[in-house]
Amino acid sequence: MTASLAYGTPSADAALAPMQIERRALRSDDVAIDITHCGICHTDLHQARNDWGSTTYPCVPGHEIVGRVTAIGPTVTKFAVGDPVGVGCFVDSCQACAACAEGKEQQCLQRVTPTYNGKDRVTGEPTFGGYSQRIVVRQKFVLKMPPNLDLARAAPLLCAGITAWAPLRRWKVGPGSKVAVVGLGGLGHMGVKLAAALGAEVTMITTSISKTADARALGATHVLVSTDAEAMQAAAGKFDFIYDTIPRRHDLNPYLMLLGREAVLVIVGAVELLEPFHSGLLIRNDHVIAGSMVGSLPATQEMLDFCGEHDILPLCETIRIDEVNTAYERMLANDVKYRFVIDMATLG
Repeated sequence: MTASLAYGTPSADAALAPMQIERRALRSDDVAIDITHCGICHTDLHQARNDWGSTTYPCVPGHEIVGRVTAIGPTVTKFAVGDPVGVGCFVDSCQACAACAEGKEQQCLQRVTPTYNGKDRVTGEPTFGGYSQRIVVRQKFVLKMPPNLDLARAAPLLCAGITAWAPLRRWKVGPGSKVAVVGLGGLGHMGVKLAAALGAEVTMITTSISKTADARALGATHVLVSTDAEAMQAAAGKFDFIYDTIPRRHDLNPYLMLLGREAVLVIVGAVELLEPFHSGLLIRNDHVIAGSMVGSLPATQEMLDFCGEHDILPLCETIRIDEVNTAYERMLANDVKYRFVIDMATLG
């Protein structure tokens, strides 16, 4: 076991603060990583505050992790000391079920082991996330970071990036596709960037015309204001794929009206009951409502390599670790463009 300084919380109503945690000794297929940067996800806030009623304390959040390898177990073959690497939302799975056999560990039938607020499958000890100096992870669950990607900005690719990439690839978005992205936040801005880089014609759907310049700078060709009834009506039937990042209960009906024949609306933001929708909007033109949760390890590596090839990085604001509680409040107020990243050198 190795002691590590971390930033976490002992309870739902306590602020995040420095604490000591233990990282396990290297197993044969483990990779030890010194964390250089960690992104902040809305999930971190929800887990820290027990908004979903499932948090085990103490809780050390963080599942958008980048850093460099410091040691490897004797059976590790993919990595060497000094390599730039990433760790995303999960760090283990059963490796025996059909989903794992297909390389889709995020759908593990025995439940995936999350990077934090989970239990180690060997010892049962709690998993702690990336708001810490170091982490130890099985080789299979460590990603190779392209050497040209700036680690100070790349961390959100491990969650926001793959959350956008997985449905875009599943539904074969590419040249000729007409894509709409609903919501210009951490997930939405990556959706725009990646869809545009794949060759799609991208429309940003927002409640505010003031976001037009930002949307176009990210790669959107068009901006559609959802509160403009006339514009929404004119866009009916236009899109092949809608990427819905709205993080709260909302009405799908206006967006279903925008789908073309055999088109799909993918929900990635709202993890709760939604407003009722009219099934006729699905039946009429063979529409699909789908959900997507992050992505597989192979898909994540594909996304990282694509971002390296096309020089795609999230827009980030780098903060010190002692600014994380303020960052949480700013996230709630939508006061960030478009992702916070913690410089872990400021820890300790």
